[in-house]
Amino acid sequence: MTINNLWADVSDGKGFYSGMVTDLSRFGLRLTDLPLRCDTSQRLSIVVSGQGKNFKMLARPCWTKKDNTQKSVGVEIMNASWGWTEFVMSHEPPPVDVRGEVALRASPAFPSISQGSIRKPPER
Repeated sequence: MTINNLWADVSDGKGFYSGMVTDLSRFGLRLTDLPLRCDTSQRLSIVVSGQGKNFKMLARPCWTKKDNTQKSVGVEIMNASWGWTEFVMSHEPPPVDVRGEVALRASPAFPSISQGSIRKPPER
């Protein structure tokens, strides 16, 4: 999920760096615009900021993509706070109610299903 105007202050234990949060979920983040010198081979301490809120977390890097001047990293959040979970959930789309909207069609694998109804199989 994308939420605009979120940034991250990241520490690798050796230095402090700033980047952008370009994708997120309750369990992970994609961080972009990090300098190449940020060590993404170990746990990172991250503070995500935006919309008047700050969320501190530890994260485990899962993947890294480098270009000439910067890197992007996908991280798994190791200790998400309840506040983070509530923040993410408040931006998730509402669940879609699909009850009554299922259409069944016949297929070679299930020949007893036809035109939206299920026929009783013949007695043997």
